[in-house]
Amino acid sequence: MSDSKSSNAKGLSRRNTIMGLGALALAGAGGAYYVMAQSSQKPMSSDKMSKIDVMAVDPKNDNIVGDVNAPITLVEYSSMTCPHCANFHQLTVPELKKKYIDTGKVRYVIREFPLDRVAFAAAALARCAGEKKFFPFMEMLFRQQDSWARGPGSPAPRLFKMAKQAGFDEKFFNECMRNKDVSDRIEKVMAKGRDEYQVTSTPTLFINGKKVEGGNSLADLEKAMEPYLKG
Repeated sequence: MSDSKSSNAKGLSRRNTIMGLGALALAGAGGAYYVMAQSSQKPMSSDKMSKIDVMAVDPKNDNIVGDVNAPITLVEYSSMTCPHCANFHQLTVPELKKKYIDTGKVRYVIREFPLDRVAFAAAALARCAGEKKFFPFMEMLFRQQDSWARGPGSPAPRLFKMAKQAGFDEKFFNECMRNKDVSDRIEKVMAKGRDEYQVTSTPTLFINGKKVEGGNSLADLEKAMEPYLKG
Protein backbone atom coordinates (compact mmCIF):
# COMPACT_ATOMS: atom_id res chain seq x y z
CA MET A 1 0.00 0.00 0.00
CA SER A 2 1.23 3.49 -0.75
CA ASP A 3 0.35 4.84 2.68
CA SER A 4 2.29 2.38 4.76
CA LYS A 5 5.40 1.97 6.83
CA SER A 6 7.56 -1.01 5.91
CA SER A 7 8.92 -3.26 8.62
CA ASN A 8 12.68 -3.31 9.05
CA ALA A 9 12.50 -6.62 10.85
CA LYS A 10 10.39 -9.12 8.93
CA GLY A 11 10.74 -11.71 11.69
CA LEU A 12 9.53 -10.40 15.03
CA SER A 13 7.83 -13.41 16.51
CA ARG A 14 8.15 -16.98 17.75
CA ARG A 15 10.56 -17.88 20.50
CA ASN A 16 13.03 -20.08 18.65
CA THR A 17 15.52 -17.19 18.33
CA ILE A 18 15.18 -14.78 21.26
CA MET A 19 16.03 -11.13 20.72
CA GLY A 20 17.15 -9.25 23.84
CA LEU A 21 15.11 -6.05 23.77
CA GLY A 22 16.00 -4.80 27.22
CA ALA A 23 13.74 -3.85 30.11
CA LEU A 24 10.96 -1.32 30.29
CA ALA A 25 11.22 -0.34 33.94
CA LEU A 26 9.89 2.48 36.07
CA ALA A 27 12.09 4.07 38.72
CA GLY A 28 11.44 2.36 42.01
CA ALA A 29 9.34 -0.33 40.43
CA GLY A 30 10.07 -3.92 39.53
CA GLY A 31 11.59 -4.62 36.14
CA ALA A 32 8.91 -4.54 33.48
CA TYR A 33 9.91 -6.39 30.36
CA TYR A 34 8.94 -8.43 27.38
CA VAL A 35 10.79 -10.33 24.68
CA MET A 36 10.18 -10.96 21.02
CA ALA A 37 11.78 -13.43 18.69
CA GLN A 38 12.55 -14.03 15.06
CA SER A 39 10.83 -16.69 13.02
CA SER A 40 12.82 -19.00 10.81
CA GLN A 41 9.79 -19.83 8.72
CA LYS A 42 9.55 -18.54 5.17
CA PRO A 43 6.38 -16.69 4.10
CA MET A 44 3.87 -18.59 2.04
CA SER A 45 3.69 -17.71 -1.61
CA SER A 46 0.67 -15.59 -2.52
CA ASP A 47 -1.00 -18.44 -4.40
CA LYS A 48 -1.15 -20.44 -1.17
CA MET A 49 -2.73 -17.68 0.88
CA SER A 50 -6.28 -18.36 1.99
CA LYS A 51 -8.70 -15.47 1.75
CA ILE A 52 -11.08 -17.29 4.03
CA ASP A 53 -8.45 -17.80 6.73
CA VAL A 54 -7.68 -14.10 7.05
CA MET A 55 -11.39 -13.60 7.78
CA ALA A 56 -11.51 -16.40 10.36
CA VAL A 57 -12.09 -14.16 13.35
CA ASP A 58 -11.17 -15.66 16.70
CA PRO A 59 -13.17 -13.98 19.51
CA LYS A 60 -10.66 -15.26 22.07
CA ASN A 61 -7.67 -13.58 20.44
CA ASP A 62 -8.92 -10.95 17.99
CA ASN A 63 -9.92 -7.40 18.86
CA ILE A 64 -13.36 -6.96 17.28
CA VAL A 65 -16.05 -4.33 16.96
CA GLY A 66 -19.19 -4.44 14.83
CA ASP A 67 -22.01 -6.79 13.90
CA VAL A 68 -20.97 -10.43 13.61
CA ASN A 69 -23.41 -10.74 10.69
CA ALA A 70 -22.07 -7.75 8.79
CA PRO A 71 -21.58 -8.41 5.04
CA ILE A 72 -18.03 -7.06 5.25
CA THR A 73 -15.19 -8.05 7.54
CA LEU A 74 -12.36 -5.53 7.53
CA VAL A 75 -9.10 -6.76 9.07
CA GLU A 76 -6.33 -4.29 9.87
CA TYR A 77 -2.74 -5.19 10.75
CA SER A 78 -1.40 -2.22 12.66
CA SER A 79 1.61 -0.98 14.65
CA MET A 80 1.08 1.47 17.50
CA THR A 81 4.18 3.50 16.63
CA CYS A 82 3.42 3.73 12.91
CA PRO A 83 2.51 7.35 11.96
CA HIS A 84 0.51 6.15 8.96
CA CYS A 85 -1.56 3.98 11.29
CA ALA A 86 -2.15 6.99 13.55
CA ASN A 87 -3.30 9.03 10.53
CA PHE A 88 -5.61 6.22 9.46
CA HIS A 89 -7.17 6.05 12.91
CA GLN A 90 -7.61 9.79 13.18
CA LEU A 91 -8.71 10.60 9.62
CA THR A 92 -10.47 7.47 8.33
CA VAL A 93 -11.65 5.25 11.19
CA PRO A 94 -14.11 7.76 12.76
CA GLU A 95 -16.09 8.07 9.50
CA LEU A 96 -15.73 4.35 8.82
CA LYS A 97 -17.22 3.66 12.23
CA LYS A 98 -20.06 6.14 11.80
CA LYS A 99 -21.08 5.10 8.28
CA TYR A 100 -20.34 1.39 8.23
CA ILE A 101 -19.46 -0.19 11.59
CA ASP A 102 -22.21 1.40 13.69
CA THR A 103 -24.77 0.69 10.95
CA GLY A 104 -24.02 -3.03 10.85
CA LYS A 105 -22.34 -3.07 7.45
CA VAL A 106 -18.76 -3.71 8.61
CA ARG A 107 -17.22 -5.91 11.26
CA TYR A 108 -13.82 -4.42 12.08
CA VAL A 109 -10.93 -6.50 13.39
CA ILE A 110 -7.58 -5.03 14.38
CA ARG A 111 -4.55 -7.31 14.67
CA GLU A 112 -1.20 -6.36 16.11
CA PHE A 113 1.85 -6.10 13.87
CA PRO A 114 4.34 -4.15 16.04
CA LEU A 115 7.32 -2.86 14.09
CA ASP A 116 9.47 -2.16 17.16
CA ARG A 117 9.68 -2.93 20.87
CA VAL A 118 7.83 0.23 21.89
CA ALA A 119 4.92 -0.68 19.62
CA PHE A 120 4.94 -4.17 21.13
CA ALA A 121 4.72 -2.75 24.66
CA ALA A 122 1.89 -0.40 23.65
CA ALA A 123 0.02 -3.29 22.03
CA ALA A 124 0.43 -5.29 25.23
CA LEU A 125 -1.01 -2.43 27.29
CA ALA A 126 -4.03 -2.23 25.00
CA ARG A 127 -4.60 -5.97 25.40
CA CYS A 128 -4.20 -5.75 29.16
CA ALA A 129 -6.83 -3.00 29.22
CA GLY A 130 -9.43 -5.64 28.50
CA GLU A 131 -12.14 -6.07 25.89
CA LYS A 132 -14.24 -3.04 26.88
CA LYS A 133 -11.32 -0.62 27.12
CA PHE A 134 -9.18 -1.96 24.27
CA PHE A 135 -10.49 0.25 21.46
CA PRO A 136 -10.76 3.50 23.48
CA PHE A 137 -7.24 2.99 24.86
CA MET A 138 -5.84 2.12 21.44
CA GLU A 139 -7.41 5.23 19.90
CA MET A 140 -5.98 7.37 22.70
CA LEU A 141 -2.52 5.96 21.98
CA PHE A 142 -2.86 6.79 18.29
CA ARG A 143 -4.14 10.32 19.02
CA GLN A 144 -1.22 11.02 21.36
CA GLN A 145 1.39 8.99 19.49
CA ASP A 146 3.88 11.86 19.25
CA SER A 147 3.96 12.23 23.04
CA TRP A 148 4.98 8.65 23.87
CA ALA A 149 6.24 6.76 20.81
CA ARG A 150 9.43 8.73 20.31
CA GLY A 151 11.89 10.48 22.57
CA PRO A 152 15.16 10.10 24.50
CA GLY A 153 15.76 7.44 27.11
CA SER A 154 13.46 4.65 28.18
CA PRO A 155 9.93 4.73 26.75
CA ALA A 156 8.55 3.25 29.97
CA PRO A 157 7.73 6.55 31.73
CA ARG A 158 5.95 7.84 28.63
CA LEU A 159 3.93 4.65 28.27
CA PHE A 160 3.15 4.64 31.97
CA LYS A 161 1.77 8.17 31.60
CA MET A 162 -0.60 6.86 28.93
CA ALA A 163 -1.61 3.99 31.20
CA LYS A 164 -2.38 6.42 34.03
CA GLN A 165 -4.61 8.46 31.73
CA ALA A 166 -6.66 5.30 31.23
CA GLY A 167 -6.88 4.75 34.98
CA PHE A 168 -4.18 2.09 35.33
CA ASP A 169 -1.66 2.16 38.15
CA GLU A 170 2.03 1.24 38.36
CA LYS A 171 1.28 -2.29 39.50
CA PHE A 172 -0.98 -2.88 36.52
CA PHE A 173 1.64 -1.47 34.16
CA ASN A 174 4.47 -3.66 35.39
CA GLU A 175 2.34 -6.79 35.61
CA CYS A 176 1.24 -6.21 32.03
CA MET A 177 4.82 -5.82 30.82
CA ARG A 178 5.62 -9.17 32.46
CA ASN A 179 2.54 -10.94 31.13
CA LYS A 180 3.81 -13.82 29.00
CA ASP A 181 0.32 -14.83 27.88
CA VAL A 182 -0.28 -11.38 26.40
CA SER A 183 3.11 -11.24 24.67
CA ASP A 184 2.62 -14.76 23.29
CA ARG A 185 -0.76 -13.84 21.82
CA ILE A 186 0.66 -10.76 20.11
CA GLU A 187 3.59 -12.74 18.73
CA LYS A 188 1.26 -15.38 17.28
CA VAL A 189 -0.95 -12.78 15.63
CA MET A 190 2.08 -11.04 14.16
CA ALA A 191 3.71 -14.27 12.97
CA LYS A 192 0.53 -15.44 11.26
CA GLY A 193 0.11 -12.13 9.50
CA ARG A 194 3.68 -12.18 8.25
CA ASP A 195 4.09 -15.87 7.43
CA GLU A 196 0.64 -16.70 6.06
CA TYR A 197 -0.68 -13.41 4.70
CA GLN A 198 2.59 -11.72 3.72
CA VAL A 199 2.02 -8.63 5.82
CA THR A 200 5.21 -6.55 5.70
CA SER A 201 3.98 -3.02 6.41
CA THR A 202 1.37 -1.14 8.39
CA PRO A 203 -1.41 -0.43 8.09
CA THR A 204 -2.29 -3.43 5.92
CA LEU A 205 -6.01 -3.89 5.34
CA PHE A 206 -8.05 -6.84 4.12
CA ILE A 207 -11.69 -6.58 3.04
CA ASN A 208 -13.41 -9.96 3.06
CA GLY A 209 -10.00 -11.55 2.75
CA LYS A 210 -8.74 -9.43 -0.15
CA LYS A 211 -5.85 -7.07 0.49
CA VAL A 212 -6.72 -3.43 -0.13
CA GLU A 213 -4.31 -1.97 -2.66
CA GLY A 214 -3.57 1.64 -3.53
CA GLY A 215 -4.51 3.51 -0.38
CA ASN A 216 -6.45 3.50 2.89
CA SER A 217 -8.61 6.61 2.71
CA LEU A 218 -12.34 6.20 3.24
CA ALA A 219 -12.85 6.61 -0.51
CA ASP A 220 -10.38 3.77 -1.17
CA LEU A 221 -12.17 1.53 1.32
CA GLU A 222 -15.58 2.38 -0.05
CA LYS A 223 -14.44 1.44 -3.55
CA ALA A 224 -13.17 -1.91 -2.26
CA MET A 225 -16.34 -2.51 -0.23
CA GLU A 226 -18.80 -1.57 -2.96
CA PRO A 227 -19.18 -5.07 -4.48
CA TYR A 228 -20.15 -6.48 -1.09
CA LEU A 229 -22.74 -3.79 -0.33
CA LYS A 230 -24.78 -4.09 -3.51
CA GLY A 231 -28.21 -5.49 -3.00
